[in-house]
Amino acid sequence: MKTVLEVGALIQDAQHIVDGPAYLVMADGLIESTGAGTYPGDPAAVQRIKRPHSLAIPGLVNAHGHAAMTLLRGAGDDLPLHAWLEQRIFPLEAKLTEEAVYWGTLLACWEMLRSGTTCFVDMYFFMHEAAAAVAESGLRGVLSWGMVGLDDGSRRQAMAHARSFVTRWHGAANGRITTTLGPHAPYTCPPDFLREVAALSAELDVPVQIHLAETRREVAECLEQYGCTPIQLVERCGLCTRPLLAAHCVHVTDADIELMQQHDIRVAHNPQSNLKLASGVAPVPRLLQAGVTVGLGTDGAASNNNLDLFEELRLAATLHKGVSEDATLVPAAAAFHMATAAGARCAFLPPNSGRLAPGCTADVVLLDMQSPHFVPGHHRLSDVVYAAGADDVTDVWVAGQQVLAGREPVTLDTERVRYEVIRLRERLTGPGN
Repeated sequence: MKTVLEVGALIQDAQHIVDGPAYLVMADGLIESTGAGTYPGDPAAVQRIKRPHSLAIPGLVNAHGHAAMTLLRGAGDDLPLHAWLEQRIFPLEAKLTEEAVYWGTLLACWEMLRSGTTCFVDMYFFMHEAAAAVAESGLRGVLSWGMVGLDDGSRRQAMAHARSFVTRWHGAANGRITTTLGPHAPYTCPPDFLREVAALSAELDVPVQIHLAETRREVAECLEQYGCTPIQLVERCGLCTRPLLAAHCVHVTDADIELMQQHDIRVAHNPQSNLKLASGVAPVPRLLQAGVTVGLGTDGAASNNNLDLFEELRLAATLHKGVSEDATLVPAAAAFHMATAAGARCAFLPPNSGRLAPGCTADVVLLDMQSPHFVPGHHRLSDVVYAAGADDVTDVWVAGQQVLAGREPVTLDTERVRYEVIRLRERLTGPGN
């Protein structure tokens, strides 16, 4: 049966807004039609859901993260990236198990559902368990097994894990789960290994995601070792012949940006994580001006420390204004596009993703316009970008299936998730730590 949402207002995309009563029809996982006013068809022939005080927007896309790092939230704050990794994160990650990744990913799914994210891009380990959690949650996941290739043993293991994961999970959960290859970064994946990854990507016909140019130290070491920047290195290694998503890209040159535009390298901008780790501020206005596709990511909850994409949305629209002292940079419409349609492109979703229009995927979020954030209501898009927050999300549909109702997940036992994650925390760091 078709589902009809009748709402108080509708944002189809960054350029098309129905600021008044509107309807949206969902059938077979897609949006069949939208329009102003009330549904003109036979109400008895559809499931009719009336939300006169709701604003419907496309589901948000989290273009970069490490979901199970919810288990490490607050465990290593106020450190720069490399110290944070080496002193706190790597030792704790060595204690993680398959069970831990499963429950940590479920916790991330709960948090993302509550904040209007319908799809997320993820790179971690024990990814079979992470994929099982995504399938259970009802979210879309673009998942990869994080690959490190510092020696022959780790290379063979990484390639075997990646091949097994892609073979088992690509297209699973009725297509909600897709896969990529996930070489961690040039400083953990030498050039010969990156060439192997590029070849495997072509063989399996899946995209690649990687961390690139996140810190000045990373770029300096790459220049010292290989005589080129990280962006130039991945081009030399053949990764640019494959669909490629680069997380961060904080420290890039004009020549890098030209390569990124030339090879359609997509960028996941993680403003809050980059600020917290003191990595710097990515040159997003320059990237956008060059025609590079930029989406928004939270990164993991150990470096953010939440998965609320509304915070990234507002920060992306304000940070670059302040840094450049130019209030015209990254306007609300551009930031909203980054969080929706551009994010979907970063995630390698089909072209009909990230918008609320006929033929598009039925990934829909409802926001409560009775919240003070939407009063007096001069401009709906500005309200979403500059005022709204996760608490305003009331209902979520993914592929036409409701996964959040009245601010509560339909698919998850949240009390069990909370219990298991607290139990696992005590195994990692001891009671109360």
